[in-house]
Amino acid sequence: MTSPNAEYILTVSCPDTVGIVFAVAGFLAGRHCNIIESAQFGDRLSGLFFMRVHFSATEGAPGHAELERDFAEHVAGPFRMEWKLHDAQRRQRVLILVSKFGHCLNDLLYRYQAGGLPIEIPAIVSNHRDFYQLAAWHNIPFHYLPVTPETKAQQERRLLEIAEEERVDLVVLARYMQVLSPELCGRLAGRAINIHHSFLPSFKGAKPYHQAHTRGVKLIGATAHYVTSNLDEGPIIEQEAERVDHTATPDDLVAIGRDIENVVLARAVKSHIEHRVLLNGSKTVVFR
Repeated sequence: MTSPNAEYILTVSCPDTVGIVFAVAGFLAGRHCNIIESAQFGDRLSGLFFMRVHFSATEGAPGHAELERDFAEHVAGPFRMEWKLHDAQRRQRVLILVSKFGHCLNDLLYRYQAGGLPIEIPAIVSNHRDFYQLAAWHNIPFHYLPVTPETKAQQERRLLEIAEEERVDLVVLARYMQVLSPELCGRLAGRAINIHHSFLPSFKGAKPYHQAHTRGVKLIGATAHYVTSNLDEGPIIEQEAERVDHTATPDDLVAIGRDIENVVLARAVKSHIEHRVLLNGSKTVVFR
């Protein structure tokens, strides 16, 4: 038996067919589980069905392991599901990577301290020393891993060691200005989120907001996505944009852009830790 206060989140993707919602709801009802929130989506183009169910265990409900075993046998197997059963009350452990721009790191730490992001942050990793005092102020271990072409492979191995030692669930690149190797991207597939301005691929390289100002851009924004070996082209989780006009200076664009990056990254992290993001090939389904 499980605790009557236990809550779970079930995520499902499978070929779309008749009876999936009925089967899932019936399974939970038959095991003394009460649905708190449910969302589903049938993608007519891919022929796939996606579902997220947040439910609680009432008196007499089986434990986590038994629920998983029974669901695999009676529902997941027959419907050929890819699925996970998450403990909704467990805080995910998030490793943050940062370089020399600290706005996203500061924003995530504030939301974490204020309770807006119910996570644990076991460590911060950087290729610069700029934010070690900020990490210390928050009582979070800081790992300085300088990256050069000669040390890149070694530092990536150390990064993975830290993630494994700290039992990390999610890695967040909060303006970490290093390109991850295809090998590292593969190891972190589906559990690493990056943020970038939405000018790509129009304005690559240094000072993109200054490039945008020179071209008279009227719309700026940011994109948060899962990390893949294709630079800044992973499945998109969250985006936002804001209109600007001819009166905005390059510094104005930088300030507006940073604010948007903060919001977009925080939304993406929150959606991920709440298990609202399901992969659908090269894109995502995000249940609000």
